[in-house]
Amino acid sequence: MATARKIVSELLIKTEEKGAYSTIVLDAALEKNALSPKDKAFASALFYGVLERKMTLDYIIRCYSKIEYDKIEVSAVQLLRMGLYQLLYMDGVPDNASVNETVKLASQKQKGFINALLRGFIRDGLKIDYGTLEGEAKLSIEYSCPKWLVKMWIKRFGEKATVEMLKASFGRPPLYVKVNTLKCTADQLISELKKDGIKAVKNKLLPDCVEIDKIGGVEACRAYRNGLFHVQDISSQICSKIVKPVFGETVLDMCSAPGGKSFSIAEAMGNKGEVYSFDLYDGKISMLRDGAKRLGISIIKASVNDASVYNESIPLADKVLCDVVCSGLGVIRRKPEIKYKKKQALEEIPPIQKQILKTASRYVKPGGTLIYSTCTLNYEENEGVVEEFLKENPDFAPIVVPVDIKGVEAEYCRNFFPQTTGGDGFFVATLRRIS
Repeated sequence: MATARKIVSELLIKTEEKGAYSTIVLDAALEKNALSPKDKAFASALFYGVLERKMTLDYIIRCYSKIEYDKIEVSAVQLLRMGLYQLLYMDGVPDNASVNETVKLASQKQKGFINALLRGFIRDGLKIDYGTLEGEAKLSIEYSCPKWLVKMWIKRFGEKATVEMLKASFGRPPLYVKVNTLKCTADQLISELKKDGIKAVKNKLLPDCVEIDKIGGVEACRAYRNGLFHVQDISSQICSKIVKPVFGETVLDMCSAPGGKSFSIAEAMGNKGEVYSFDLYDGKISMLRDGAKRLGISIIKASVNDASVYNESIPLADKVLCDVVCSGLGVIRRKPEIKYKKKQALEEIPPIQKQILKTASRYVKPGGTLIYSTCTLNYEENEGVVEEFLKENPDFAPIVVPVDIKGVEAEYCRNFFPQTTGGDGFFVATLRRIS
């Protein structure tokens, strides 16, 4: 039987060499291998931790290795990262165990090299020597974030906010769920979750948002099966609030999967009106329909549609939400591999976003609201897209939709930060069709 560490070493290689998504490969591996709950938790912490701290760990390897970094075998690099991560960041693992269990996984020719490097770092007191590094270069290594990204965030948000964002990018995010107000209150949901041994507390920012302490398996509890909630990050819930849906309105959710915002919008409307939810893939639409049925929502009409191409069969709407494809720099806590993308990859995204926003605008009624959102923190994908749209479309104007939520600016373009909302990094812009 494969050990937790052996599984993690294989997953790290798979994630790096094949570009596989961390959440998908880990979930599949934990389901396939019969690990104890304790070992599953350890494997998850080690796997995500190594991904999060990869640049920091590689810096240490370069400092201590007598072999040129690029000539070290891939499997040995992953084992060194695992060993160093346990030494630095997993207080519950004794130093000797960190070294010995890592060396056990190495090939015969790797054992001496890995053992010597890890023990050399222990002898030096497990201290990272940043040498002459300073400013953006030091922050990049200290917080394992590419220098170009650190530089971009400092330029846009300032050094203090950037450091706070970098600190908040580590560790598993809280699990937030949205209360189905068609069926219960937050207090009633918390009471129902308690019956299944799940601890939950009301969020301080949103009255219908509940934070629960059980990361996995919530779909098995009775409250979920009975449609009392759906899983949705708090930033996404805030975005749904900014839409400001009203009873009897027609609302379009142009890129709706997995459906959280559509569900929240329909609940806020009291299940009265029409919510059209679209996605490019039939499988995601099928899941969205199942979710709406579980929640007892009848006003959602879900169908396959390409948001970038105008569809004359779609009706004009009071509110049109475009939560577009993006670089995902706001969800680094969930998918740490995202931050290691090449800067050039981001340049391919804004043209797609602009086309979706332009197409979506054609469905907005005069006097209606167009909402543009992403789960990234990047001017070019956010404010840049919106500002260009406004220049090219004088029939739209920025509007401020008031929401009394701490940490959310009273502006037409809003950035949400993990350190202020506790959720994903997010962006929302609100525009009104004036003619």
